[in-house]
Amino acid sequence: MSRKSETWFSPRVGREVKVVRWGEVGTPVVFFPTAAGDAEECERFLLVDALGPLLEEGVIKLYSVDSVPGMVWLKEDNSTPTATKAQAGFDAFVEHELVPMIARDCGADDPKKLDIIATGCSIGAYNALAAICRHPDLFQSAICMSGTYELSKFIDGDMDEAWYFASPLHFVPNMKEDHPMLKKLRERHILLSHGTGRWEDPAESWAVARVLGAKGIPNHVDEWGDEWDHDWPTWRRMLPSYLRSRLVD
Repeated sequence: MSRKSETWFSPRVGREVKVVRWGEVGTPVVFFPTAAGDAEECERFLLVDALGPLLEEGVIKLYSVDSVPGMVWLKEDNSTPTATKAQAGFDAFVEHELVPMIARDCGADDPKKLDIIATGCSIGAYNALAAICRHPDLFQSAICMSGTYELSKFIDGDMDEAWYFASPLHFVPNMKEDHPMLKKLRERHILLSHGTGRWEDPAESWAVARVLGAKGIPNHVDEWGDEWDHDWPTWRRMLPSYLRSRLVD
């Protein structure tokens, strides 16, 4: 399968960011890595191989991007406001740099017509959820696997404005009924999946589901058995199955 990578300096996050793309045609899928993972993490852990049939069939084009906020939280400074500023900058990067780059790569004049799917595992699931909740005009759906959605597990300090608006658990409940983004979110779908094996925390998915459901945002929790751990073998099985079901079957 074809592979292409791009690296550029982003003023929004203040550093170079790498994006890797696999495949030539198909629905664009953005994969957000775990914790401080880089854009090639999904390749090293064989997720790209697991998605190989969908890539070869032209069902999807896969894009993966460096997990910049996670790199800041886990390797540099996890205190407010540094950590929350990093997340806010990454959100701006996704909106103003990543999605337009994908649009150019797909030959699309309007990014809003691309129907991009956001996905990720662990902290990547949080980033996928945040992407669709902040930008439902840019993402058609999200597949969130084994998510960690409560940022206080990673960020030290009191919640500031950037943290609040980065956290769907906090800003979604307060969205007004006439908010245009809430109306758009109600046209989207968010899948929250997890195993019940080692290192999994199913309560994380259910907490998000309650928040989304209370606002009338379509979502579904898919719980797998206790043989499925918070680990790559689980995500290698989940994501191809979900994408094939959504885009092919």
